[in-house]
Amino acid sequence: MEINVANSRFSLLTEAAVGAMMLLGGIALFFLAMQVSNLGGFKRVSGYQVEARFDNIGGLKVRSPVTMAGVRIGEVSSIGFDATTYEAVVTLDLLPEFNQVPTDTFAKILTQGILGEQYIGLDPGGSEQYLQQDSEITMTQSAFVLEEIVGQFLFSKAEESATGGGF
Repeated sequence: MEINVANSRFSLLTEAAVGAMMLLGGIALFFLAMQVSNLGGFKRVSGYQVEARFDNIGGLKVRSPVTMAGVRIGEVSSIGFDATTYEAVVTLDLLPEFNQVPTDTFAKILTQGILGEQYIGLDPGGSEQYLQQDSEITMTQSAFVLEEIVGQFLFSKAEESATGGGF
């Protein structure tokens, strides 16, 4: 039996090239998945942290974006619960280059689209004093919870029909 050495080398090189391309493709998919899922903290630069309290945070999660005028200026770094006030305590990690956020800024929990991911949007106030490390944003608006709105609508319609109101 005769073995063709040139053919064997070509086959080995082809298999090595295919293996290398598969490995590079896997690495690229991993980094893409990390970026899409908000887990890719490779360029993470910690700035300063501020707190905001909400009655209801809906589906807000750690690492959810914090935006101002549509620009991402930080992320949610932790979510806790205050057993005294029965409020959710959300810690925001704001990037250091956004260090002139007024103290009377309004924080609200928004949703990307109708059923999308929730994030925190900041509307700046007019104060000339700025948030610093461990400041608290006191003016907040809780999450819009679709189930509550639908429940209120159905309850009001049931009440209308029970009292004879309506069309």
